[in-house]
Amino acid sequence: MNLLDRLKEKLAEKEGRMIEIRRYLHQHPELSFHEENTAHYIAEFYQDVPIDAIETNYGGQRGVVVTIKGGQPGETIAIRADFDALPITEETGLPFASQNPGVMHACGHDGHTAYMLILVETLAEMKDQLKGTIRVIHQPAEEVPPGGALGMIQAGVMEDVDAVFGIHLMANVETGKILYRPGNTQTGRAYFKLEIQGKGGHGSSPHTANDAIVAASSFVMNIQTIVSRRVNPFDTAVVTVGSFDGKGSFNVIKDAVTLEGDVRSMSEETRLLVEEEMHHFVAGLEAGYGVQAELTYSHDYPVLYNDPEITEAVKQALVEAEIAEILEAEPQPPSEDFAYYLKEKPGSFFYVGAKPSNGKDYPHHHPKFVINEDSLLLSAKAMAAVVTRFCS
Repeated sequence: MNLLDRLKEKLAEKEGRMIEIRRYLHQHPELSFHEENTAHYIAEFYQDVPIDAIETNYGGQRGVVVTIKGGQPGETIAIRADFDALPITEETGLPFASQNPGVMHACGHDGHTAYMLILVETLAEMKDQLKGTIRVIHQPAEEVPPGGALGMIQAGVMEDVDAVFGIHLMANVETGKILYRPGNTQTGRAYFKLEIQGKGGHGSSPHTANDAIVAASSFVMNIQTIVSRRVNPFDTAVVTVGSFDGKGSFNVIKDAVTLEGDVRSMSEETRLLVEEEMHHFVAGLEAGYGVQAELTYSHDYPVLYNDPEITEAVKQALVEAEIAEILEAEPQPPSEDFAYYLKEKPGSFFYVGAKPSNGKDYPHHHPKFVINEDSLLLSAKAMAAVVTRFCS
């Protein structure tokens, strides 16, 4: 029996504990940058695990970094799991539903942490058979920009790392399937805020005023042409205005309006193009409507780029492990702060299906979001296959 087969066997024996950990974490979710109890729980788990080092409050933001040194020299790989929850009131009706009002694990990060803890425990127990070093990144605050990854990178978590890997559970993908994708895989994201100052007046006398709502409405419609007329049709971009703060009185012309929105794109070139075009529209707004307009535009999570060569090695490791059906994924619209790690070092981020057995799945970030707990063991085996590929 080879190393991976022994790992798979040991992980299967621990599946019950994996599920118990996931359910405990699900009951006790904490919001991004406030995961004090979760970070303590993770650190406590390693008290009796034969790891080589542990660092807590990593980067000053509750991250936990664990080191496992193999019995033989080799490269250093990093594996990451996030552990923050969302400001959502749970409506699943699960017997282990959230006990923290208004907070819920609605994206699977409880599952990420549960599988990772048991996997790391098992790897540590068998470390003499491994080559190189495994750096385990338990990361807070994936959900809220600037994201927990950036702070941990700034604190040095990627120093001396040769490759980095991560998994995301996907409730909309059938359990028993694992998806990979080389190259640009998840969108980059930007935030914008536009403050428009016009001149208020009485609804009966628009000629004496300068209507900020009309100007803002023009901006909302016109920026959609950035995607339809400026972005290459073979590229991907989305511009969304999610907040239009123009509430006032029905018979008063509004003097000021504030808009806030979100931009997603699948290439760094398009990210910069959208920003440039938006500044052009703001300048036109001021000239055409005689208003003053101030645009705040900030990039956060970059495009997630999976190194093609390493991703091919991940694919082969998963295929040879014979644990699931391995398929190439379509590009993923959501953004993910794992992309920061991949800007620092080559690696791969892949997806494990977690659709409930009844076939009824809800979107990530939905109050009724659930995962199939069979995906926990599958995730542990999948990452074990990757680790043994690079460390044995």
